Amino acid sequence: MPLSAQPASSAEPYVLAASLDNARHLSSLLRAVHFQDHATCFATANGLRVTVEDAKCIQANAFIQAEIFQEYTVQEESVTFRINLSVLLDCLTIFGTSSLPGTSTALRMCYRGYGYPLMLLLEEGGVVTVCKINTQEPDELLDFDFCSTKVVNKIILQSEGLREAFAELDMTSEVLQITMSPDKPYFRLSTFGNAGSAHLDYPRDSDLMEAFHCNQTQTNRYKISLLKPSTKALALSCKVSIRTDAQGFLSLQYMIRNEDGQICFVEYYCCPDEDITEAEL
Repeated sequence: MPLSAQPASSAEPYVLAASLDNARHLSSLLRAVHFQDHATCFATANGLRVTVEDAKCIQANAFIQAEIFQEYTVQEESVTFRINLSVLLDCLTIFGTSSLPGTSTALRMCYRGYGYPLMLLLEEGGVVTVCKINTQEPDELLDFDFCSTKVVNKIILQSEGLREAFAELDMTSEVLQITMSPDKPYFRLSTFGNAGSAHLDYPRDSDLMEAFHCNQTQTNRYKISLLKPSTKALALSCKVSIRTDAQGFLSLQYMIRNEDGQICFVEYYCCPDEDITEAEL
């Protein structure tokens, strides 16, 4: 298909138009939630949310606030479409994943509405590429209903502490057990792998602990296979908020600072694996 440097003219306005001086600000965040081929995009006046789910057990959301973009306009209250995330990432990195010093790939993203493709115009070093990606009917997504009033326990850690933990824990274990408590051990990560049980404790006065708000003792298990994709976001982040509600649903919210110092967020929600009896603890 021949590519044009200009979008096709039409009397219909774009329901979504956004520009970025550096496409990597978007591609790096999208890679942090890229564990399935397809994603659902929601655009509102506040910004863009890209959601990926797997097996109705885990959901990842990348939030790109409107302020991150150099231009950002949404003509409707909300704009929603499903897209092939693998193809979108391939297009965003069409000039390569790393630019030469002092150069970056500029991006303009346009969408006319239901039934139309998402159009990307990418420019680097005077070369312009136009990509049109077919959009699809959005799926109905899980509503984890994770509002702050339902949160039972919450801690905020510097990400380096959790990165070290994931490097040390026995990943032959099928589950990661998380204990959060107002009393000792405060915050404990446990695995049950081929080499036996392993525990990693964080005292509440640890230098890595930025906030500690635990109201009751909770112990829940989560499938490591579901949590592994979140390590992509963990690798980019500087802080992580770990929250649980009364049913044991887990929220991992990663604060990510891009090359320009702007803050974005990636959030993972995960269902607990099973109920644990006192005898198992």
